[in-house]
Amino acid sequence: MQIDIIGIPLDLGADRRGVDMGPSAIRYAGLRNKLEALGYSVEDRGNVPTPIAETCKATEPKLKYIDAIVPAMRQLTDFVAKTVGDGDFPLVLGGDHAVALGSIRGAARHKKIGVIWVDAHGDFNTPETTPSGNIHGMPLAALTGHGDPRLVQLFDETVPVIDPKNVAILGARDLDPGEVNNLHQAGILVLGMEQVDRIGLVQAMAKAIERAGHATDGIYLSFDMDALDPRHAPGVGTPVTGGLTYREGHLICELLAETKKLVGMDLVEVNSVLDVQNQTATLAVEFAMSALGWRTWVE
Repeated sequence: MQIDIIGIPLDLGADRRGVDMGPSAIRYAGLRNKLEALGYSVEDRGNVPTPIAETCKATEPKLKYIDAIVPAMRQLTDFVAKTVGDGDFPLVLGGDHAVALGSIRGAARHKKIGVIWVDAHGDFNTPETTPSGNIHGMPLAALTGHGDPRLVQLFDETVPVIDPKNVAILGARDLDPGEVNNLHQAGILVLGMEQVDRIGLVQAMAKAIERAGHATDGIYLSFDMDALDPRHAPGVGTPVTGGLTYREGHLICELLAETKKLVGMDLVEVNSVLDVQNQTATLAVEFAMSALGWRTWVE
């Protein structure tokens, strides 16, 4: 299998700057060489062009920078769709989590996919419920058919992109009140940190894999690095204490690799401005390796 690395240095979906440097930081941490060492053919497709905040205006307070975000997501959709259509594996490097609007939509153009969304947040706000207007808090809602039509449709294709019955959120611990209601109404499986603590990560992942893998052609993993506790991943834009440990992050990826159903992956929200010696980007590389089969055990 060939892995296509696709960068999308978008930081318009959030208030805090810095995640635009995420793709470079992850590449600098040795991503390509380490994946090739696992035996994969790897092609780096470069970055999808994205505007910088200084050249844009946030004209809609409840949908900040939507006029700049939508065209970038259309381009990313086409990039990822071509990769999947060619039979390759898209590894998308963000950027903020708004990039999933394009990456997952592109992967779903050729396959019916389920999604495991590893994140401290639900990213299930709409313009009616968002407290900030930041679009990185809306992509999962839009992908399942909820929110502003410009995000939900993006192109004029059939929506929703993903069936809510094939979505699981793992690691959540910071949900907005209106977002909680949206998640309940949509029927999304939310396995927050409390549930992970109660039933254990292996059982939680079994539930997530069952949900995302049921009657689908594969599972897409969208991994926000703020799912990790800030002790392990300090370089993220919206850190929340009480998150996943280093080993739990690896175990999520290892268990998904064992399913042989993984069809694509996002690594998002690495903020180099806030990172310590590229620690978070290095961890992102390790997670990609684990999702693609890297193991440390001796049999």
